[in-house]
Amino acid sequence: MYTGMNALNSKYSGRGLVILGFPSNIFLKQEPGANATEILNGVKYVRPGGGFVPNFQLFEKIDVNGNKEHKLYTYLKSYCPPTQTEFNPSILFYTPIKANDIQWNFEKFLVGPDGRILKRAGPGVDPATMEVDIESALSPASGDSGGALLG
Repeated sequence: MYTGMNALNSKYSGRGLVILGFPSNIFLKQEPGANATEILNGVKYVRPGGGFVPNFQLFEKIDVNGNKEHKLYTYLKSYCPPTQTEFNPSILFYTPIKANDIQWNFEKFLVGPDGRILKRAGPGVDPATMEVDIESALSPASGDSGGALLG
């Protein structure tokens, strides 16, 4: 997913697309880094590794579900249906579990420059498959001059 996000950022950043990454450790504890530097090192050397460096903003780790859910994700989830409705509680490290929760790492939201949520895509969706929606959001006909892809 990181490489796909980099590719989209390279292709569309000049047209106003901004990609923002929000790591979370509530899914099988896969983001154990204590801060952004540790998380970036994990990306660079482990997943995807090979010296990879994201070309988009990677923020400090937050909770995207549960009692400590960040308000940004409360907002995002309130405007679109969930990508899946079944959860495996044994791999989730938060409570309570709600039907509209983020399913797993790399769930994506396309947000217009006006803050309107345009699309929600599941964790397994290749970022490249969102290009039609990104093109539409960035087109002069839409009246928009930018947008954000949050993952």
